[in-house]
Amino acid sequence: MCGIVGNIIFKGEKNRGEEPLLNAVKQLSKRGPDFSAIYSTKSGGLGHARLSIIDTTDGANQPMTDRSGRYTIVFNGEIYNYQSLRKGLESRGVEFSSNSDTEVLLQLFIEKGELALKELDGFFAFCIYDKEEDSYFIARDRFGIKPLLYYKDEEQFIFGSELKAILKFPIKKEVDRASLTQFFQFNYIPEPNSIFTRVKKLLPGHFIKIKQGAVEIKKYYQYYVNQTPSIDSYEKAKQKVRSLLEESVEKRMISDVPFGSFLSGGIDSSIIATISSRLTPNLHTFSLGFKDEPYFDETKYAKLVANKIKSEHTVFSVTNNDLYEHFEEVLDYIDEPFADSSAINVFLLSKYTKEQVTVALSGDGADELFSGYNKHEALRMADQKSIKNSLIKSGRPLYRLFPQSRQSNLGNLGRQLDKYAKGLSLSQKDRYIAWASFMDQGKASLLVKENLNFGKRKESVLPFEVSSMNDVLYADFNLVLTNDMLKKVDSMSMANGLEVRTPFLQHDLVEYVFSLPEHYKIDSNSRKKILKESFIEDLPKELFNRPKHGFEVPLLKWFKNEMSTYLRSNVFNKDLIEEQGYLNWNEVNKIEQLLHSNSPKDAVSSTWALVVFQHWVKKYLTQ
Repeated sequence: MCGIVGNIIFKGEKNRGEEPLLNAVKQLSKRGPDFSAIYSTKSGGLGHARLSIIDTTDGANQPMTDRSGRYTIVFNGEIYNYQSLRKGLESRGVEFSSNSDTEVLLQLFIEKGELALKELDGFFAFCIYDKEEDSYFIARDRFGIKPLLYYKDEEQFIFGSELKAILKFPIKKEVDRASLTQFFQFNYIPEPNSIFTRVKKLLPGHFIKIKQGAVEIKKYYQYYVNQTPSIDSYEKAKQKVRSLLEESVEKRMISDVPFGSFLSGGIDSSIIATISSRLTPNLHTFSLGFKDEPYFDETKYAKLVANKIKSEHTVFSVTNNDLYEHFEEVLDYIDEPFADSSAINVFLLSKYTKEQVTVALSGDGADELFSGYNKHEALRMADQKSIKNSLIKSGRPLYRLFPQSRQSNLGNLGRQLDKYAKGLSLSQKDRYIAWASFMDQGKASLLVKENLNFGKRKESVLPFEVSSMNDVLYADFNLVLTNDMLKKVDSMSMANGLEVRTPFLQHDLVEYVFSLPEHYKIDSNSRKKILKESFIEDLPKELFNRPKHGFEVPLLKWFKNEMSTYLRSNVFNKDLIEEQGYLNWNEVNKIEQLLHSNSPKDAVSSTWALVVFQHWVKKYLTQ
């Protein structure tokens, strides 16, 4: 994995100096600590920061130019089938100068152009420059595992793996009001938009062509929509899911550097680690434990799996103080408001894991693919016309009297019942969006100040209907997985120079699972049904049918203690809020009052989002 950046000048002086490009590459140094360089084109330049994984020699450094001198590539990601692609190219007379997947990708594109994308098995964001045509081809992988952002105005086009690299060029930094509202609603900004009006995110499965100032964006990959449903029996489907996942893991074990696997103690990472242990001796596995939060600590389950598969297992046991000591480091790396507080956990797991290996497998994507969230069960139940739903809907005033928190079983029950009862009165699509949100859309809109300098948009975050469980899972892929889970893992692992690979996002596996009937995945007895039953004989029985505890960073404790002075100075500060002009002080003050009330739970995630936003404003808008 690496970091890429490039600038293309449409108008004015083509050679504006190398300093902005060099500074942009420096911003990507944590993504690529092993080597960096730039390449000047006729209309701009390309930059690359390298994390060496495949072919660690200098011959695989980038930017990489082919022997003819016509084509140059900057590439972030891995192509798992590069060896078979290479054999095919060699049989057609192509000669190679390195053993890297980068050169294979470059040569495949030279031969097949955009059609090469259909042959790639991996995750990637890359740009290939054609010197003869002075044209650029930019592409992102099928599910958006690797990020790619771009800025466009009348004079220039800039792209990069991270926003912080793009900001090193002279651009117009206009905050987008709709995006800021969505940030407070979801804790992230849904693609293709960003915090700035002129910065966009290239959607998964899309590419960009740029030639003579013309910018063309096209989609090259589609799944689920118009896909033919599978007619496989349940037993046959179980066998195929197992086979496809085993093949996916094997593909992702190609590496020229130390390799391991995350092992949280949940079903998903346990399956990945189990398959991996059969393919490599002395597999290294890694877990993060929470000394001060035994309700969330699942390392005992991870140890059961590690003992069964005989892996060399390491538990990184952290305290709440460890989490607190790193939160500013996490916020400092984030270059767009992003308020999933579990990023701190991923940061620490990546930081400690990198001390032993450079590549790790994860179980990300399984919950969205097979229906693993409590939300999925709630949505399934909400679609049913039943006396139970009627009783729950009428009992909402009672549930609001319960303590509402994930910190206890009773509190978690109260929180879930209240949210469920409220969602029953909504349409299926609105219910999904409400249960994917952390703040009501109306409240988020009131929080963000109306200002003509802000961009305004009205399009839906889900431009399709949500009328079945498979629709829900497709919505999760487009909203939750790409914008939250994958962004979190990519940014926090890259902050530590660790490459994380996701076997559940093998495209043929994803396509097959989406073709299956939804009752193969979820029914009244089980979530992730087919996945669990495909591997039930491989895992310790204790892992099945136990509550799913998503870890909650102890934010409320911090807000009332260590962060109280910080909040007064940097978040709940009327003069500061009004001077900035982004938020309505009255709404911010309501969050502060609620935080100090007897029922602070509704204010915790909102307060954290405010902390994240204010840190971002200070770093990127006031310097």
